[in-house]
Amino acid sequence: MKALCVFLCLVSMVLASCRQEQISSAARENLFTLNIGRLEDQIDLFHLTGSRSVKKTAIAMRDGFLYVSSGNGGKIARYTSYGDLLFMIYNEETNPPPLSLQLINEDDRLLTRWAIPYPLLEPGEIAVDSRKHIYAEDRFPPERHSFDPEQRMLLDKTVLHFDADGRFVEYLGQEGAGGTPFPRINGVYASYQDDVAVVCRLSQGWKVYWFNSSGEVRRVIELKDEQIPLPSGFQDVFFSVDTVAAAPDERTLYIKVDYYRNIYDDSTGSPAGSEPAVSIIWLLNPEDGAYTGSIEVPFYEYSYMENKRRITERLFYSMLGISRSGKIFLSIPAEGGYSILILPADTPETGQRRGFIAVADEELKFNSFSLSGEGIIAGLLATDWEARLVWWRTDRLTGEIFP
Repeated sequence: MKALCVFLCLVSMVLASCRQEQISSAARENLFTLNIGRLEDQIDLFHLTGSRSVKKTAIAMRDGFLYVSSGNGGKIARYTSYGDLLFMIYNEETNPPPLSLQLINEDDRLLTRWAIPYPLLEPGEIAVDSRKHIYAEDRFPPERHSFDPEQRMLLDKTVLHFDADGRFVEYLGQEGAGGTPFPRINGVYASYQDDVAVVCRLSQGWKVYWFNSSGEVRRVIELKDEQIPLPSGFQDVFFSVDTVAAAPDERTLYIKVDYYRNIYDDSTGSPAGSEPAVSIIWLLNPEDGAYTGSIEVPFYEYSYMENKRRITERLFYSMLGISRSGKIFLSIPAEGGYSILILPADTPETGQRRGFIAVADEELKFNSFSLSGEGIIAGLLATDWEARLVWWRTDRLTGEIFP
């Protein structure tokens, strides 16, 4: 998982007009903060001018530990929920030598906090399996780049595999361990029996590379635009694929597709724009590429006054991720934070839950979210001066109690 970005235009529209529903708020726990910078106990989110870089910052959570991947800083760090930095994988050319961490070597077995040099260029999407092995997106150096003339895409991405201590194991490419570069990566997911799914965006569709825990290719699933299903009963619609995500406890892909309906001017019959029609999550079996089911996602609705008239708008949720037992988490920016919708895949109509997670206005400089298999939402929330690591336990929303 998968990272969630703040679309500023949508936020400003919703903040100006949305009236928050009376729904349950998930309890927020503030874990720790990181100052902005390049030291080992800091995170490099912004340029010196204060602007955001295009390089990714992503987080993952597993068994109470948080993992932060910093594309700007060229490092990956593992923390306890109390903010203790346990180890750091870092690029020596973009980071100063660590002061509080010891460099690890093969003979070091008793260290509790350590650092490991590795030439990370632009680490991004990150996932952690049950062994606590880390899988992180990175970029090859320019001399390793290639171009796919059929897809008209640059091939420059890889997924690095590190063990539970942060030692490098191998890198994954399209053919598995040591393979050719991937196209643009949109998500990396740890799945059933420590499988790893790498979701790539193509110029005209998507491709999912599915590997076993040894780095061998299980399946490559191509989702061409013309192969995306159309919902029955809807005519004259076009679509946008929101997210492709892998379940953590079964070999299933969840593909959220938003469909739009064309609207026409009544007097002239000419096109006058489009409006949301329906949002569908399609379930796909990666073993044979067959669709096994679908779930319709309700709209997020809000009302506002315009020229003394009340107008109700309908918006699409974005898919945040999948927890165990097929619970689908969706979100959308709302006043004071994000509105959350939880849909159980087996009972989406009767079992759905709505909730809310609080994010202060000052924390909207940059947001990245991750969903654990237990359904805990972890977030990295940035102000002008620091990054706050928080989480929301969704027990209250789902009726489950997590250990």
